[in-house]
Amino acid sequence: SRVPPDTLYFFGDNNFTEWGPLFQHYVPPPFRIPGTSPAYSFGIAGGCGMGTCGMGSGRHWGLAPPPNPPTTAGSGSGVPFHWHGPGFSEVIFGRKRWFLYPPDKTPHFHPNETTLAWLQHTYPTLPPAQRPLECTLRPGEVLYFPDRWWHATLNLDTSVFISTFLG
Repeated sequence: SRVPPDTLYFFGDNNFTEWGPLFQHYVPPPFRIPGTSPAYSFGIAGGCGMGTCGMGSGRHWGLAPPPNPPTTAGSGSGVPFHWHGPGFSEVIFGRKRWFLYPPDKTPHFHPNETTLAWLQHTYPTLPPAQRPLECTLRPGEVLYFPDRWWHATLNLDTSVFISTFLG
């Protein structure tokens, strides 16, 4: 069986009964903004378009690589450039590439273009001074994204991730 190339996101007030086993094991990083309550979202992204499938053990969560990981290119799923309040994102399984711009540098992108299309077509034409800050998160790694920073993501493998919004 193949892992679908889709990305499933669960935002806002998640059903903690249905997803209880997942959240019982999750220990969020100790980052807070005084006077706010964190809001969780998590996602599961299929596909293996940009690298080796199944990177990361997932042992921390009791997750295992798919029994028959896809060997052909997936969709390179992700989220195009957007911004919102501050928070952090943690990868539980797989790898997620991040592209970030500060609030005063609006990235050049089309809102209906995927991150993969942007990476393939727009990114190579950008002069070095106009390129975003970049990193790739692996299992157990956390990225803090400040308030109103532009960011886009690209799942490099089948991925499981959790974001916590702090504002």
